[in-house]
Amino acid sequence: MSDVADVVLAPQGDYMVGKYTFEVGGKNKKFNQIKDLPDSFVVADNIEIGHKNKIPLWLFGMLY
Repeated sequence: MSDVADVVLAPQGDYMVGKYTFEVGGKNKKFNQIKDLPDSFVVADNIEIGHKNKIPLWLFGMLY
């Protein structure tokens, strides 16, 4: 049995991995779409360092 969580489309946000919801966007992406969701994060492009629930896209290995 595997402990790997499935990636699925989220009712709010872009996708979910287990109980975590992710909204992907640019550097200025806000939390409007996921503001009321627990365990939610903005994954932003063009930022070097994350802060609170905003994570740099490059940390996911999605470099271009």
